[in-house]
Amino acid sequence: MRTPIVTRDMVPENLRDAFDAETAGSGGVVSSGPGSAMINSPEMRRRANSLVNYLRDESTLPKRIQELAMIVTARANDCPFIWNAHAAGARRQGISDAFVDALRDGQPLPPLAADEQAVVNLGQEFFRTRQVSQETFQAAFDQFGGQGLTELCTLFGYYAMLAFNANTFMIDLPEERTEAVLPT
Repeated sequence: MRTPIVTRDMVPENLRDAFDAETAGSGGVVSSGPGSAMINSPEMRRRANSLVNYLRDESTLPKRIQELAMIVTARANDCPFIWNAHAAGARRQGISDAFVDALRDGQPLPPLAADEQAVVNLGQEFFRTRQVSQETFQAAFDQFGGQGLTELCTLFGYYAMLAFNANTFMIDLPEERTEAVLPT
């Protein structure tokens, strides 16, 4: 990582309650992952975690779709940390090995179920063009409805934010990994 691990004494006094709340479960520091960069702004991290907790635990999207969106985002943003954190989870949730490997390696993607294809098309089109065609929008809307599509877009955006932090701060990959390193 490009910056030192943030400790309580490095945080302004008015942000120490937020720092304490965000580090309570990790022994007073955050030493890995995008959170280790985001803790530089403890209150912002606290608020971001509120959003991700909703997306992970209360979203209408199945875990399989969530993990798929996360790896599509990781690949689109060339983010080794997010890839490493979610590729195995996508496999466990039923995303095929053939798909995960092809996405990682930039190869042609195998056929997918309609809901999975809608996720891939939406994410890849947006990250490539910063817009979404009516056809792509409609396919995703038909699969997930208004609430699900909104949650899907927000999930893409949240993981793009994490990728931005992970890539900018050069967050180290853990030494023990189950996935091949994402080629960049």
